[in-house]
Amino acid sequence: MIMTRLYLTVLAALFVSPLFANPVTFLPQTEPIGKKIVFIASDHEYRAEETCPALARILAKHHGFETVVCFGVDENGRVKAGASNVPGLEELNNADGCVIFTRFLDLPDDQMKHFDAYLNRGGPIVGLRTSTHGFRIADTSKTYAKYDFRYEGEEYQNGFGHQVLGQTWVGHYGKNHQQSTRITIIPEAKGHVILTGVKDIHVQCGGYNAEPADDWGILTMAQPLMTMDFDGEPDTTKPPKASEWTREYEGKDGKKGRVFTSLYGASEDIVNPGYRRMIINGIYWSVGLEDKITADSNIDFVGKYQPNTFRNGGHAQGVVPAVYNGFKSPIPANNDVAPRKPKAKKK
Repeated sequence: MIMTRLYLTVLAALFVSPLFANPVTFLPQTEPIGKKIVFIASDHEYRAEETCPALARILAKHHGFETVVCFGVDENGRVKAGASNVPGLEELNNADGCVIFTRFLDLPDDQMKHFDAYLNRGGPIVGLRTSTHGFRIADTSKTYAKYDFRYEGEEYQNGFGHQVLGQTWVGHYGKNHQQSTRITIIPEAKGHVILTGVKDIHVQCGGYNAEPADDWGILTMAQPLMTMDFDGEPDTTKPPKASEWTREYEGKDGKKGRVFTSLYGASEDIVNPGYRRMIINGIYWSVGLEDKITADSNIDFVGKYQPNTFRNGGHAQGVVPAVYNGFKSPIPANNDVAPRKPKAKKK
């Protein structure tokens, strides 16, 4: 009982101290593979703050990566879904790879400059779900306004999503939160190394529209289902659309950077082993380690992983990133989720 109280006291102290903000680093727990991956986790709805540390732990514990997770936080250093404050992005300065899971961010210049520099040198990118519209910068006079998902300038039209990931925000495809998605490998891509050992992919996220470009290396197609169940019937009014692809983008001095884009990735999506393996393989591929990918590599979660159901305003409350230091704390650190607001009655 005394130890339990002490533990809670320590946690409470962490929760109120902004000194414990960012980032969280996971050092290799097996033979180091010699690569550092930085995760940027701040979206409003799909629980990037749960997906990213879970993947980062797997890569460090089972695969020998050094991983760093930079969370969106509020003024007190607590994790806040979709916050345009992501301390720790200077970790990108010596990163070998980056996984971005953001939505509508407008970061201060002293944070954004590190991401801009990383892209200028053609750093590899893995982009998940809402990262197609990862930045919304309404003030066109701001230093990094070009990253806005609707940027109209010809030199960087439609911003980061279009220029790097290959897709800006297009729209939902079916009813999100009511229709889940079955993802299948296209015949032409069966031999692609990212799909090694990948099968039976079913994710909880609803469909996203996709508008394929000529430079996409399409790997998979997504079929909206009529239910949230693995064996749900397909929505016959919604034929499959591209869901994962590879491409390259060009940095400032012409250096090419590898990109793996997935239109999914919510906290509940990575519970599916097929999807989780595909994302981990994609990270390997992005940093040029495709020869290290195996069909039976360990992708088990590290520590208890019990994700919250994705929704706007549904992130766990009072969590500071430091709680995730090490490999034992549960993800999320608590399930103290803000209650749903009752829908207004129709008059």
